[in-house]
Amino acid sequence: MSTGSASAGSASVARTPRLPLRRSARIRWAALVATCGVLLLAVLLSLSLGSKDIPLGQTWALLLAPDGSTDSTVLHELRVPRTFMALVCGAALGVAGALMQSLTRNPLADPGILGINAGASLAVVLSVALIGIGSIFVYLWFAFLGAAAASLAVYLLGAAGRQSATPTRLALAGVAISAALSALTEAVVLADQAVFNEFRLWVAGSLEGRSFDILLVVLPFVAGGLLLALLLAPSLNALALGMEKGRSLGVNVRRVQVLTMVAVTLLAGSATAAIGPVGFVGLAVPFLARGLVGSDQRWVTALSILLGAAWLLCADVIARIVVRPEEVQVGIVAALLGAPFFVALVRRRKIPAL
Repeated sequence: MSTGSASAGSASVARTPRLPLRRSARIRWAALVATCGVLLLAVLLSLSLGSKDIPLGQTWALLLAPDGSTDSTVLHELRVPRTFMALVCGAALGVAGALMQSLTRNPLADPGILGINAGASLAVVLSVALIGIGSIFVYLWFAFLGAAAASLAVYLLGAAGRQSATPTRLALAGVAISAALSALTEAVVLADQAVFNEFRLWVAGSLEGRSFDILLVVLPFVAGGLLLALLLAPSLNALALGMEKGRSLGVNVRRVQVLTMVAVTLLAGSATAAIGPVGFVGLAVPFLARGLVGSDQRWVTALSILLGAAWLLCADVIARIVVRPEEVQVGIVAALLGAPFFVALVRRRKIPAL
């Protein structure tokens, strides 16, 4: 089925050639080990760099034996929780993008196509405007519920009528719901200055001040989403051959679609609620993963966990040092890193179909 109607930009999605389902085991394991190395380097840089750098040797010593110094306090109370948050949210966004692209069979799709960002944003705005909530510990629950409600609305709209929820119908439903919710959000924000002041800090996407308390709230949802994504990978491989072929292989198409949307909502909804909307991670990471390990969804999911974590962590390190001692929101840096990748991607004459 053509995915052109769900694509962004003017790139045409080619029906052939398709990315090979298999890569040699050597290539796959080499890609996995190399990505682990990049991720480890990103973790070390995240713990060491900031408004005040801490030498790597001292960082390791303070991790093992806190001494109560200023560097030790900064490391344990600020950088360690922030690093873990970036790892968890980056992995969640990367896998959510992989699931979304597999579900819609569109290599240019990302979690935003389900209305997750728009639903979370509207929920945050309404919680501030109507209830006066100003604490992230409270409105992150509203953000998550808003993301879930938007995903449900997209699926119900995409499945309405006699036809099933085809990839194209889901994509179009997501675009429609996102546009409507975004318009409502803008209306509320422009009508209330206090809401605008609160919302503009969250909507840019930031890891600043994110503590272990917030991480513990979203971690169970992310863990559930990752487990579900791994369990769905074989069924998504079958559906990549076509819905009819998938059915002939014993796949319950509707159940797989519903569970995939649940997984995307758990992953992207949790990450968005915790740190705000962060774009391009869910678009670029799965595409890179497929280029390295082929289109086998099991390997794509595994590599997207590592690549997503590394991508967001690297973006956060850059956000901290580019204008230090101040810092830029990580959502802005992630977009600046991803935008050239997206432009190069859509300028290709042919984008392999899923």
